[in-house]
Amino acid sequence: MPDTHVKSGNAVLQEIRKKIYLTILILAFVVVTLVAVTFYHTYEPITSLFGFLPRASIGLVIGSTCLLGVISLYLAARITRQVLRIVDDSNSRTEKMFSLTKDLREEVYGDILLEKIMDYALSTTGSEAGSILLMDKDKLVFKIVKGEKSPELIGNVIEKGKGIAGVVAETGEPLRIADASADPRFNADIDLITGYETKSIMSVPLKSKDGIIGVLEVLNKKDGHPYRQRDEEIITYLAEQAAVSLVRTKFYEDQKNYEIHLTDMLLEAIDYHIPEKKGHSRRVARYGNIMAKGLGMSEPEKKRLYFACLLHDVGFLKIPADDSYKKEAYMRHPVVGFEMIQPINFYADIAPFILYHHERYDGYGYPSRLKGEEIPIEARIIAIAETFDAMISKSSYRLPVGVDEAIEELKNKAGAQFDAELVDIFASNIDPRAIKE
Repeated sequence: MPDTHVKSGNAVLQEIRKKIYLTILILAFVVVTLVAVTFYHTYEPITSLFGFLPRASIGLVIGSTCLLGVISLYLAARITRQVLRIVDDSNSRTEKMFSLTKDLREEVYGDILLEKIMDYALSTTGSEAGSILLMDKDKLVFKIVKGEKSPELIGNVIEKGKGIAGVVAETGEPLRIADASADPRFNADIDLITGYETKSIMSVPLKSKDGIIGVLEVLNKKDGHPYRQRDEEIITYLAEQAAVSLVRTKFYEDQKNYEIHLTDMLLEAIDYHIPEKKGHSRRVARYGNIMAKGLGMSEPEKKRLYFACLLHDVGFLKIPADDSYKKEAYMRHPVVGFEMIQPINFYADIAPFILYHHERYDGYGYPSRLKGEEIPIEARIIAIAETFDAMISKSSYRLPVGVDEAIEELKNKAGAQFDAELVDIFASNIDPRAIKE
């Protein structure tokens, strides 16, 4: 766990310890006193030794001890309730922190992640407004702002070292300011832009292993009180988790961007390599998506199918263009495509769909003669989408036919070449008016 959470936990344990020690001390005093009184009355040597004490004094001691015993029991009950409340509060905070951490780490989109971080920060500290600023070279840029007139700040820049956020970005240490207007480090220019009055402020750095990546700020507690140490512990923990999640989402988005650009480059290469098939892959992806929706596929499943449709013919890039329509070379392209795609991590899970998209439902396809349900459903979808496009496309190797005729041909081959259920889904959902070249 982060240091801030450990410190907070230790403070709770210290408080519990003190209360337990106090309870034990009071009860020990009561027990010792009662034992002493018992000995006084039952052990003759002691009775003789203290015989000069009047009975009224002994009675007063007994009465006082009994009263103290009652008080100690009351205090013990009260302390127990306080301890249980502290434990419950600590457990509640811990559960919230774990839940928060899980939620942040499961988010893969940077913009949504920033919104979640800001919302958590405002709700946990009871703040009116807040912002997340991310480093861009030596400057801080407002990425997320919540509060009055917040849109006016998006994209604004703060110099590193200037203002509270700039100081936090420079020093890497959190700041709690009870009266912003009285602090010389406070930059009033931001309030001038928005017309918002900043009274109290808490600012913490977003740190990664490579340094400061941004700053998280919250403004003006709703109860009017200044930010406390406990607020700082909570928001610092949140900032630590946020920084980890931001770095991860940045990596994910970079990978996603790389994946999209690589896919586009491969599609352009296929279109250039075989001009007659220009646009074919994107049309197959569009028809595949129709079946995916009809089947109720999940978003991750749709995504895998979409990329498999786009790259189903990538194997042709390693086959000379003049040979691409020769039967022997043509039958090699699924295997070649599989071998090209499978070593690439973010394409590896779609490689089997590319390999088997020319298998037939009756088992007479290639390269592995798979039959029926042995063929991945994504490959069965590509087979239908590709054949449909080949039949209606003007750039096809054969004379194009109309949409109705193409659908009728698919139905005629349902159960033999194609999965009959998928053909029905495609035929029921295809809109001839939406078909484009």
